[in-house]
Parts: sequence; C-alpha cells; structure tokens
Amino acid sequence: MKNSLLILTISHLKEFIREPGSMFWSFGFPILMSIGLGLAFSGKKEIMHGVGLIPSANNKEILVRDIFFGGGAPNDTLIEKRFDNENGVTRYAFHITSWENAEVLMKRGIISSILTEEEGKMVYHYDPLNPEGELIQIQLSNFFKYGHLGQDTGSIRPLKTQGMRYIDFLIPGLLTLGIMMSIMWGVCYSLIEKRSKKLLRRMVATPMRKTDFMTAYWASRLVLTVFDSVVLLVFAYFFFGVVIQGSIAALALIFLAGNIAFFGLAILISSHTANTQVGNGMISLITTPMMVLSGIFFSYQSFPPWAISVIKVLPLTKFTDEVRAIVNEGAGIVDVLDGVAILGVFGAITFFIGLRIYKWF
Repeated sequence: MKNSLLILTISHLKEFIREPGSMFWSFGFPILMSIGLGLAFSGKKEIMHGVGLIPSANNKEILVRDIFFGGGAPNDTLIEKRFDNENGVTRYAFHITSWENAEVLMKRGIISSILTEEEGKMVYHYDPLNPEGELIQIQLSNFFKYGHLGQDTGSIRPLKTQGMRYIDFLIPGLLTLGIMMSIMWGVCYSLIEKRSKKLLRRMVATPMRKTDFMTAYWASRLVLTVFDSVVLLVFAYFFFGVVIQGSIAALALIFLAGNIAFFGLAILISSHTANTQVGNGMISLITTPMMVLSGIFFSYQSFPPWAISVIKVLPLTKFTDEVRAIVNEGAGIVDVLDGVAILGVFGAITFFIGLRIYKWF
C-alpha cells in the first residue's frame, strides 16, 4: 500500500509506451507540424502571388500584358513576372483566362485577385478580407505608376529579433496544444475506455485507493507532457533558433498549472461517460473550439471584441498567452502568477467536482 502510488504511475507509463500510435501523436506529430509550418512561414525568400487577367472585350490583347511583357503572344495562358529586391524575390503568376475560369482558380486558392481593364484603367477584384488581395492591388498599382512594386521612400530592414518571427509565435502554441491534447485524450479517453470494459469496477474492488489511482494518472501524464515539451523545445532551438527568453522556473510553474487545469477538466468530462464514441464526441467538442480560437496558429485578436472577451476565458488561451510571454517576452515568475492561480483553481475545481460525481462502475 505504501508504494501503490508509484506502482500505479509506472503502470500507466507502461500502458502509454506500449502504444506506438500514442507515442507518435505525443512526440512525432508536434515536431512534424513545427517543421511544416516553420518552413512555410519562416525565412521565406520568395513570395508567390497568383493573379487572373481577363482579356478586354474590345480586343484579344490585354493592356496589362503590353505593359508587363511588351506585347506577349496572344495564345499565352500563364506568364510569370519576377521582381528582385533586398528582401528576396516576389514572383507574380498571371493566368490569362476567362472570368469563369478565374472564379474557379480563386475558389481553389491558386489566385488571390482578378484584374480586368475598363476604359483603359485597371480594375481589381479581390476579397476585401483577404490581406493578400489588398497587397496585390497596392503593389501592381505602384508598378503601373512608378515601374516597381513599391515607392522607394526609405530602406527596409527585416525584423530578426528573437520572439518576433512566426515560428516564435507558433512553438509556444504547439507546446500548450500538445499538453491539452495529451491529457484530454490520454486521460479522458483512457478512463472512459476502462469504464466501458468494466476495468474500473475490478480496480475499485482491490485495496487500491481511488485518490492514488487518479493521482497516478496525473503524475504519469505530467511526466510524459514534460518530456514531450522538452523534446519540442530542444528541436525548436536547434532547428529554428527558438530561445526561451524568460524564466525557466516560471515556465515549469505554468506547465504544472496547465497540466492541473486540463487534468481536472478531463476527470470532469470522463466522470459519467461509459461509451467511447460519446467520449470521442465530448472530447472533440471541448478541444476543437479551443484549438481554433485560442491563438495557437494565429492571433485571436482578429476576432470581434465581444468574441475576444469570451476567448480569453478559455483555459488554453490563458495557458498559451502565459507561455508565449515567458518564451518570447522574457516574463518571470511574478508576471505569470495570475495565470498560474487561474489555471490551478480551474483545475482543482473541475477535478474535485469530477471526483465527487465520478462513476466507477
């Protein structure tokens, strides 16, 4: 009985290690995602823009084509224009096509703007909510007027400060998302599956204490999430140069609070569910909105003000904001104490409510 907590923790760890799929989703998937998104948005030297050009109704030649290419061949359907500058290369792919085909290209994401000529003037058609469409309009308007994509009003110096790249924004989000998904699926789904297979009933019949069983679940998951986070941080450091600018102690403290918050939520969700299919739906219902809204892949500041006030209440939002403050802004223990308290209290409340109403058989 004295070693029951340790034995249970080790047994839960063995359960996890014996599942190759769980190992991949906990360790491999976050690293693969960071590689893909990091390469896509960090250090990109060439920017590609797609534009649809619609022939004039009066003739088969396009005034735009004459300006850009000195009179291209009438049968050309794709012409590229390259612009070199001190920050890299901007390449435009002009698709000479009909309006109907241009709409298809726009729907498929191949082009971001459609350009037509009316009375000798260029008309730009693009989604006003798409920043790329607006950028194309500004750049091409400047080209028609000045001969280059932007007026030379001063030198451009790309920002290379630590914490200001997209990959610096992304890595903390992947850390917190990984912890949430690891706990919600690793704990919640596992407990629901054990109840559906009548394993919880057998375990309760042993001399095991229920608190030891739950504490061991939390301890084993804490070990795994810490190891997972360390692996991702080390990989991000060597592959992308991501550096933790704040306090390591503060990061450890907020990680602990985040684990408590999502473990309590997992116990509450799994307290009565006995069907794994229902459990899948409940877990997805909780995790998917937070994954989309909490600023993991993009800033939630783009949402309306009323939505932001709701998003900030989500535990994943608070967790992610605090981790980003430590990694990118150099925050210390004092700066994250409010976040630690909020996440810790949230986890304690949900845990004790879930344990109180927990259905063991």
